[in-house]
Amino acid sequence: MDFRQRLQKAASRGARSRAEREFEEAAEAISEEECRRLHSRLRLALTEHIEKCLAQLADNFPGFKPETIVDERGWGAAVSRDDVSMSGGRRNNLFSRLQVVVGPYNEYKVLDVSAKGAVHNKETFVRNHHQPLADVDEDHFRELIEMWILDYAEMYAAR
Repeated sequence: MDFRQRLQKAASRGARSRAEREFEEAAEAISEEECRRLHSRLRLALTEHIEKCLAQLADNFPGFKPETIVDERGWGAAVSRDDVSMSGGRRNNLFSRLQVVVGPYNEYKVLDVSAKGAVHNKETFVRNHHQPLADVDEDHFRELIEMWILDYAEMYAAR
């Protein structure tokens, strides 16, 4: 085999390699779009579930005001209330809040749900759970959200 033939084979291998790489990049772009769609669908479903559960918490503990959260940290809902206590002739404001949000889509392709809560001015409740989008079990996330809200309700009622 002379040099010219080897040169032509090298050029054809390079062209084949480039075509394979372009095909893989196109397939990855499609999967990126699929991941975005999946995250969006899960975010909407879980946000609706969060709002429903927190509304029930507010119904069970009068005084909690529900609010919807949409910001750079994610989508979700929160409930909060201000109480006043009198001790020794002094007035104390007591703030309680629970916030549960679904994080925005990110480069790591994970679904992230976090909860943060305060009971009577003390932030004592922090929960976080994430899973790769490919492995997400929506029912598991729903159960976690419900469990977190029940844990917070128990903490609040114990104060």
